[in-house]
Amino acid sequence: MEALHLAGVVLPDGEHRELWITGGRITGEPVAGAETVVREGFLVPGLVDAHCHPGIGVGGATTLEEAAAQAITGRDAGTLLIRDCGLPIDVRPLQERADLPRIIRAGRHLALRKRYIPGLGIELEDPAELPKAVAEQARDGDGWVKLVGDWIDRGIGDLAPLWPDDVLAEAIAVAHAEGARVTAHVFGQAALPGLIGAGIDCLEHGTELSADQLGVLAERGIALVPTLINIENFPGIAEKAGKYPVYAEHMRALHAGVGTMVSTAIEAGVAVYAGSDAGGMVEHGRLVDEIEALHKAGMSAEQALASASWAARDWLGVPGIIDGASADLLVYPSDPREDLAVLRHPSHIVLRGKIYA
Repeated sequence: MEALHLAGVVLPDGEHRELWITGGRITGEPVAGAETVVREGFLVPGLVDAHCHPGIGVGGATTLEEAAAQAITGRDAGTLLIRDCGLPIDVRPLQERADLPRIIRAGRHLALRKRYIPGLGIELEDPAELPKAVAEQARDGDGWVKLVGDWIDRGIGDLAPLWPDDVLAEAIAVAHAEGARVTAHVFGQAALPGLIGAGIDCLEHGTELSADQLGVLAERGIALVPTLINIENFPGIAEKAGKYPVYAEHMRALHAGVGTMVSTAIEAGVAVYAGSDAGGMVEHGRLVDEIEALHKAGMSAEQALASASWAARDWLGVPGIIDGASADLLVYPSDPREDLAVLRHPSHIVLRGKIYA
């Protein structure tokens, strides 16, 4: 593997440094014969999509080849690390490919029969089966388990929780005993007390979180991945839900209030991370749109970038630009903390020490 030399302002510390890459890893020690790639610029740890589905398309589950193409689309837009957040296919073969972003697998969504998108998750017949299913997913994944916390209940015509509080508490305790963290898809308010009270580690979407609940998230270190660019689909979902007018109105209200919810979360000190929810209704490669949406919701440009780079890497336990780490980084000609639009035009994408145009 070719040795490389880069120099520039390294984020997040902002110091101008020289780096060498050899064997796909970063070192601060000069490497003889290294090719100089850049002498000035801004070096940023590879972007992190904390809620992404390489393996889900508009028609449901994809092939592995299609999933790889989705991951490449993300890579070419700067996403070098993905937390998959639930997949219907086994993407372990993709983890072995050096040309694809690193993938942290969360296994399969856990839901109840007829209470989630058909074909995407494991559909349990009885809520009491959840702890056993969580244990299986915890052992099979990469340290994360994904629950479906709420979905439309057609019997009542609105969003409703899937799991009793005591079952949730047992299931999350089981995951923690296996060394895994638990996250949950949740849109509405009704499911939130049970998830938070059970010791959940992260919430996906969280569109109806109250100010008081956001304070609890901040206090307990529960992360939030709001997937703002996916919430933009809610009015369209409501438009197609004519048979369920209460649900439709609920979805419109969630869409209208999500900006306030996220700004309140930021003010409360909740750990908020960028996730595109790509797959299905959101195209892959749109993480920068999510970063800009978080900035619009109240994050500073630097905070928004951190939520999809070095802060997200710290949260997921994957190092950034440090000695010995995998050389997964982006080079920009100007400071993206000053203008997030710069993120759309990296001059170099370096993954595992190899440059991609």
